[in-house]
Amino acid sequence: MKKLILPALALATLMGTLAVPAQAQNLAIVNGKPIPMSRVDALAQQVARSGRQITPEMMEELKKAVVDRELLVQEAQKQGLDGSTEFKSQMEFTRDSLLIRDLVTNFQKNNPITDAEIQAEYDKFVANNAGKEYRARHILVEKEDEAKAIIAQLKKGAKFEAIAKKQSKDPGSGANGGDLDWAAPGNYVKEFSEAMIKLGKGKTTETPVKTQFGYHIIRLEDVREAQLPKIEEIKPQISQQLGQQKLMKFQEDLRTRAKIE
Repeated sequence: MKKLILPALALATLMGTLAVPAQAQNLAIVNGKPIPMSRVDALAQQVARSGRQITPEMMEELKKAVVDRELLVQEAQKQGLDGSTEFKSQMEFTRDSLLIRDLVTNFQKNNPITDAEIQAEYDKFVANNAGKEYRARHILVEKEDEAKAIIAQLKKGAKFEAIAKKQSKDPGSGANGGDLDWAAPGNYVKEFSEAMIKLGKGKTTETPVKTQFGYHIIRLEDVREAQLPKIEEIKPQISQQLGQQKLMKFQEDLRTRAKIE
């Protein structure tokens, strides 16, 4: 089995994220500076969380890597790198990032998303999306004359799908024969949805439908009651969305109360 090698430079990045508790026992004393064993323990926990087993061999590698990291830190300090303007700026940025992370964590802990909030948001979703769904096809062209010519071709037996693939200016649906899949009328602009819901199954608009995008020829394939997901299926997404909304409101409130000149 190949030995696990953790270079000190790589370890420096990993250990920079670890909070190391106070510990009396030392791993070593490097150039007069005590190195607590707790640094190895914290790193081992981090490695274990990645799914790897902490073997005695790996523990020895971790101990060596911690000492090597300390040697690199001491050499950087000896060269005065910790006194550079760039280093101080990065340290300040890192400090601010950690503070913001902890602030967000604390806010989320004190303002959890409740089941009642999730249910209320789901109820709004259902109210806005319940009803009928329509499966339609369309052909989009730039000019009314083009649309009228296509309608004439369709009346003579031309295939809707073939014309859509060849002439539709909507690249997404055009490649699929004009298929728009299932959607509620509210997903479309007003002129399109009004024309679509007036059609019977299998029927095509007799005149071009003008919208901001151009002229449409619409064929209605089918109609059904909306197929909405159950609350359990989208609960994580709703919770995440509500959490983001609360954080945005928190930040907006801070800005409102702040004196910004």
